[in-house]
Amino acid sequence: MEYLDFAETLAKSAGSLIMKRMEEPIAAEEKSSSFDVVTEVDKEVEQWIRESINNHFPEHHFLGEEEAYVSGQSLQSVLSEAVKKPFLWIVDPIDGTSNFVQGIPGFTVSIALAVKGELTVGAVYDPCAGELFSAVKGGGAFLNGRPLHVSVKERLNESVVATGFPSDMPSRMAVYSGLGNLLQQCRTIRSLGSAARHLAYVAAGRLDGFWENGLKCWDMAAGVLLVQEAGGHVTDCSGGQYQLAASDIVSSNGRIHDLLLDCVE
Repeated sequence: MEYLDFAETLAKSAGSLIMKRMEEPIAAEEKSSSFDVVTEVDKEVEQWIRESINNHFPEHHFLGEEEAYVSGQSLQSVLSEAVKKPFLWIVDPIDGTSNFVQGIPGFTVSIALAVKGELTVGAVYDPCAGELFSAVKGGGAFLNGRPLHVSVKERLNESVVATGFPSDMPSRMAVYSGLGNLLQQCRTIRSLGSAARHLAYVAAGRLDGFWENGLKCWDMAAGVLLVQEAGGHVTDCSGGQYQLAASDIVSSNGRIHDLLLDCVE
């Protein structure tokens, strides 16, 4: 439980730092496109998280969204080396930066630990709501210490699913295709602006499913473990086993998973 406690404390402390910075003017700059933005707060919080991990676990390795982007290396090459590390922390300092920039609640801090390539600990913190979602491999998923379990819906027409709108156009069009199929079948669709938050909500039973294309491991890692430990199911959009290198995801309560896959494959 040492790593879980550490991840929970780290996520909440990072969330407090972010909330303090919300009181100041926030300037956003483009990264890969006009759809993909970053702020100084993203960078500062990621650096603070990295230093905190290094101070407590100097032998561990770190993979953060902003650091990976600045390196200029492809994610595949970064991950091929990172997954070989015995202990790898995977961090998105602000998942939902567009929400943060606009002052819209719902951005999250996402922190995961992979041990020998296997997700072992995950924490997703929503500082606006004061909600800490966390999970440990084989030990369950929790919201502020209370056990979580996915929903029990079995039909799409009674299900609420979610998606996001990725920054690259091919992935956006793939999401658009899935939307066209699902709008005819599911009860309704939500887009909350944070993949980690969507996954946490699947784990909590608030959403029955979530899919998105064009994601990165730091968007998904902590949330994937939440869903799995809450009794749900996670694959890529082809139905294959989730891997850290995956760029798309389908998560659900398990009962509607095949139905969801049929719509988004």
